[in-house]
Amino acid sequence: MANQLQRLRLKADGRIVELRDGREFPLAPEHPAPQLSALPAVRELRRRARLTQTEFAARLGVPVETIRNWEQGKRAPRGPARALLSVIAHAPETVFAALAPPLETTS
Repeated sequence: MANQLQRLRLKADGRIVELRDGREFPLAPEHPAPQLSALPAVRELRRRARLTQTEFAARLGVPVETIRNWEQGKRAPRGPARALLSVIAHAPETVFAALAPPLETTS
């Protein structure tokens, strides 16, 4: 079978589930801790993806300064950025494929 992208859903309660055959399979703890420590370090996620700060920022659609601030602890990811980083921790290839610009087609 060819490589297939995982279908993930971020639930309202913060859980991440994979969708397969019409069913949900949990990928994250049932009751995630609301603390920042529950989220892997941004630098660790970026390095696992083998991206520079500039490349990571471009993939996420945020300024490179934002990535620098997160990595240096000057600011913490919040809201949608925090949720996106949590999904990246579980399925980076899926997230980056979904965020990639559409391929141009020639007719």
